[in-house]
Amino acid sequence: MTLPIFLELVEIRTKLASILPFAIGTLFAVSYFHGFDAVNTGLFLVAMLLFDMMTTALNNLMDYRKAKDEHYQQAVNVIGREQLNPKLVSRIIIGMLAGASLLGIVLVVRTDWLVLLMGMACFAIGILYTWGPLPLSRLPLGEIFSGVVMGLGIPVIATYINIAPGKLIALDWGWPTIVLRGDFIAIIALGLTCITPMATIANVMLANNMADLEEDERNHRHTLPMYLGHWWAPRVYALLAYVGFLAVLLAVVFGALPSWALLIELAWPLVIRNVHRFIRDPSKPRTFHTAVVNLVLENGLLTLGLGMGVLL
Repeated sequence: MTLPIFLELVEIRTKLASILPFAIGTLFAVSYFHGFDAVNTGLFLVAMLLFDMMTTALNNLMDYRKAKDEHYQQAVNVIGREQLNPKLVSRIIIGMLAGASLLGIVLVVRTDWLVLLMGMACFAIGILYTWGPLPLSRLPLGEIFSGVVMGLGIPVIATYINIAPGKLIALDWGWPTIVLRGDFIAIIALGLTCITPMATIANVMLANNMADLEEDERNHRHTLPMYLGHWWAPRVYALLAYVGFLAVLLAVVFGALPSWALLIELAWPLVIRNVHRFIRDPSKPRTFHTAVVNLVLENGLLTLGLGMGVLL
C-alpha cells in the first residue's frame, strides 16, 4: 500500500475535524485556566489522530464488507477501487488502535483515572460508530455521537490534561462512594465554547448523509435525513450552522472567552451563503464541500480568536 492510498484510506483531509477541537480545548485551558502541559498535549494529539484515522479506516472497511451496491463496493469505496487486501487493512487498523491505546495509557499515568474513563468512553463510541451488528453510523444517531465525541470529548480532554486536577472536574474515590465534582461556572464556559465544534462536526455528517440519501437507501443505511424528511433536514442543517455564533457571543458576554473570540462572527455572511447553496442542491460533488468550509471557517476563526486572546 502506497502512502497516498493509505492517506485516502484514513481520509487524512478530514482530520481538521479533530485538530480544530483539540486546538480549541488546548487554548481554552491556557486562556481560562492559564495552564499548559506540552508533554500531555503532544501525547494526546498523536493518540487522538491515530484513533481518528483508525475509525475512518474501519468505517471504510465495514462499508466495503456490508455494501449491497456492487458499483459502490468496487468503484467508489477505496478498498475495492484500489484492490486493497481487507486483511492488510485490518492489520493496519489494529496497529493504529494499539498505538493510540498505548499513548493513552501513558497519558493516564501522567494524569489520573478520569482521563482513562473519558478516553474509554470516546474509544467505545468511536469503535461502535462503524463496527458491530448495528453500527451507529447506519442509524439516525451518527450526527449526535460524532458531534459529542469530537466536538465535546476532544476539547474537554484537551483542557483537562493541561490543568491541575480538580480545577474543571474531579473524581474522588473513597470506598464505597465515588463522587464526581467540578467547577460549575468553568463547565458552563467550556460547554459554550464546545457548541461550535459540536454543531459544525455534526453538520458535516448531516450534509454527508443528505447528499448520500439515495446511495444510503440502496445500501440499507438508515441515516438521520431519512427520518427528518425533506422539510426538517435542511432546517436542522441551518440551525447547526448558526448556533455556534450565538454560543460564542454569549460566552464572551459572560466573560468565559476573550473578546477576540468574536472573530468567529466574521464568518457569518459566508456561512449563510454556503448554507443556502447546500440546501438548494445537497450534492456530494457540487456542494458538500461547503459544509466542510463552514466547519473550518467557524472553528478556525474561533481558534484564531482564542490564540489572539492568549497572546494579547
